[in-house]
Amino acid sequence: MPGYRRAADLPQVIPVFPLDGALLLPGGELPLQIFEPRYLNMVDDVMAGDRVVGMIQTRGGDRARPKLANVGCLGRITSYAETADGRYLVTLTGVCRFDAGEEISIATPYRQLRARYDRFEADLDEDDAEEASDAIRDRFAKALKRYLNHRDLDIDWETATTAPLEPLVNSLAMGLPFDPAEKQALLEAPALADRFDALTTLLEIDCLDDGDDEPHAMQ
Repeated sequence: MPGYRRAADLPQVIPVFPLDGALLLPGGELPLQIFEPRYLNMVDDVMAGDRVVGMIQTRGGDRARPKLANVGCLGRITSYAETADGRYLVTLTGVCRFDAGEEISIATPYRQLRARYDRFEADLDEDDAEEASDAIRDRFAKALKRYLNHRDLDIDWETATTAPLEPLVNSLAMGLPFDPAEKQALLEAPALADRFDALTTLLEIDCLDDGDDEPHAMQ
């Protein structure tokens, strides 16, 4: 994303939006509907500044103030609208993953923490494209087809089989109904190849959970 070339360019203290089951990945777009007063306040504040928010899941603890996951993803608000009843409709575009550091004691209704990006600096390299071998993509296509049949879901199959690897993997990882722990595993996969392998494995496991161990016919 323009303006962010190195980890040092990114804000070190960020507001966070804890939301289980919501996955943001670098380059991905996550639409959000904001209505809680503390997060309306957060959006007001970030829109007056650098427009960035850290999306993060939780990992148990006190229900009113759960523990935050170890890894989240920084997103920049790239679309913003306000409804007649005071809700905000925003789109976050993923910038870079981060390790969640210590929380900051500060008088805002929303939580803030120190973010460490060094481990994920490669997320900022827009030219670091990867592709997979025909055999690996064939395994993925078969797993995806079975998953969609099993879940009675539908996607643009031609786009899914011809799209560049990174937007394909990230859009499916973000959009398919995996559980929060699976979403977190996809987020924390070190590189695109690891995320691609994890995604393929999750698609295969989903069918096996119901004893569906026979491949469906490809159409």
